[in-house]
Amino acid sequence: MESHHKVELYIYDLSRGMAAQLSPILIGKRIDGIWHTSIVVYNREYFFGSQGVKSCNPGQTIIGEPIEIKYLGETQVPYSVFIEYLGGLTHSSFTGQSYNLLNHNCNNFSEEIAQFLCGVGIPKYILELPNEVLNSSLSGAITALVGQLERSARPIEEEQQRVSRENSPDLSKDIEDARYHSFILEQRRQRLKEKIAKKERKREKKRKKILAEGGILPEHLKEEIAMADTEASINGASETLPSDEALALEEEEERKEEEERKKSRDPPIVFKDVIDVKEEFDSLLGLIDGKLSPEEQKSTEELQQYVIGDEGSWALSDGFLDFINRLLNDKQFPMEVKVKVLNILAVAALKDDIILVLHSDRKDHVLMNYAFEIDRLSREEQEALSLFIANMFENLSSSEWLLYISEWPYNNQQISNIRVTTKVAVHCLLADNAVLQDRGGAIMYNLASKEVKTVVFDDIAVELTMALLQFLSQKPSEEQLFRCMKALAKFAEVSRQEVPQLIQMIGPDPKTFKGTSERIDALIEKISARVR
Repeated sequence: MESHHKVELYIYDLSRGMAAQLSPILIGKRIDGIWHTSIVVYNREYFFGSQGVKSCNPGQTIIGEPIEIKYLGETQVPYSVFIEYLGGLTHSSFTGQSYNLLNHNCNNFSEEIAQFLCGVGIPKYILELPNEVLNSSLSGAITALVGQLERSARPIEEEQQRVSRENSPDLSKDIEDARYHSFILEQRRQRLKEKIAKKERKREKKRKKILAEGGILPEHLKEEIAMADTEASINGASETLPSDEALALEEEEERKEEEERKKSRDPPIVFKDVIDVKEEFDSLLGLIDGKLSPEEQKSTEELQQYVIGDEGSWALSDGFLDFINRLLNDKQFPMEVKVKVLNILAVAALKDDIILVLHSDRKDHVLMNYAFEIDRLSREEQEALSLFIANMFENLSSSEWLLYISEWPYNNQQISNIRVTTKVAVHCLLADNAVLQDRGGAIMYNLASKEVKTVVFDDIAVELTMALLQFLSQKPSEEQLFRCMKALAKFAEVSRQEVPQLIQMIGPDPKTFKGTSERIDALIEKISARVR
């Protein structure tokens, strides 16, 4: 039996009633509203604007509640088909660049979607509004006003991110840090409560079983129950966060869970025995001796504790990344300093709490800004940087950090973690250097091993695929071929139209590598199923 999904048109007045009041005076004719519309289906709101196609939870744009919700009908189109269709529109007729306030706007998008889903159109008075504007003597002024109003039609979450970016750097950082630490503590508290409740259920079950069998409760079980009752009473009466001891216990549990999650995924390709970290650190000290401030000298001691002493990230102070920033970017230091620092960070990347160091770089983006310049670095720096990026895939949290899509401005362009990771992967894979190629192939493989939302790969799958196909023409070794085929299979799965088309048009045909090994043959079968 086919599923039916309700299709609704959300109608907003961008002028919030002002159009009805002022239009008779301005253009001699009443216009009831400056209409912005969207389609709500599959419990999601979809609309089009100068930023392209957007979506959010119904009614969650900053323009508030719709003034009218119009029922358009029911659709039997499966959600997967709709998303594929929508993806085609976002890359063809409804890109951000194609938006035109009067001729190709949100209402035209709503009309297109409504026709596709249930074969009906939206009200004509909404579609005909641009003609009223074009025929007025004040069309230019009104167009500018409507354009300004239209830009307000964005999801609440996106607006919050925009406002956050416009805050002063110090205030923005304080807000972001407070939210992050609050979130972490709240998550730990909830998990701890769940664990306590689970243990309590087990104790209660054990107690009932003993009593049902006519037995007497052992003293240790009585004590456990008494302690549990006390703890439950405290948790129920107070909203305070768990104690330091409880959080430490929780962190240990999280590490164990992380290990279990690691076992259930394809192991990443990392490089654990490439660097003698003690030797690198001693060499670094010799290169920077006498050139550091007292605060920076303290940071070298913290780095030693963290990487060589195997202490936790708590050993690093708030100014630690400022110290790293200077070592990487101060021209006073020779290139060898940067290489040593990156090699030491590559070893640190294997630690399970490296994510806490990475999160402390959310404001300044020291590490990723440096990585974005990989094509301008010396060969030695490139090799050390590629090692750092590859090793970041050792832990799930840091590998997910590499795929963050939130953007920030850098050298007059917008970049993100995923864009930087992509640039490093492509550059290394196509480099005329065996070490870089090896690590570039590893990064490609690690990207393909990630189970993430398709949206992460939407704007990079083509770039990665182009690099993979170019590299395949060099007749790589079996190991490198396996890594590349693994990546191609993944990207053909998440980008079902563009990637298969590229493979067909550019080549080489994956089937030409058939017979290299069984594991490669299996991947070729997966790719061929997508490329028809």
